[in-house]
Amino acid sequence: MPLVRIEISKSHRKDYKMALLQAVHDGLVNGLSIPDNDRNQRLYELEDYYFERSPNSGKTEKFTLIEVTLLPGRSTEMKKNTITEITRLLGERLQITPPDVFIIIIEPPLENWSIGGKQGSEMGLQYKQE
Repeated sequence: MPLVRIEISKSHRKDYKMALLQAVHDGLVNGLSIPDNDRNQRLYELEDYYFERSPNSGKTEKFTLIEVTLLPGRSTEMKKNTITEITRLLGERLQITPPDVFIIIIEPPLENWSIGGKQGSEMGLQYKQE
């Protein structure tokens, strides 16, 4: 049940944004082996003047910030594969270069999750390793 937040500059067309969402989702499916229908993504578009990048960083208008929040328990290797896969797909499908991809994986403890008003640790939420 990954929760994904993607932030980009507001300058992109709808087809670019839809391809971006699909590439990130496919990277999660390939890297984490989540079901294809496990999709919880939010895309935030910021005016360029609200999306600061260091002047000498080499970041372009395609700079993409991706936060993936996961239930705890995936291996370092799975997370590495997911980062690699998302970056690869963004490059192949949207010509976003690796320096323009920033991914952070966040794993809050189960007591910090809630669905339907119940705490995740009380619901038995957990990532099932296959």
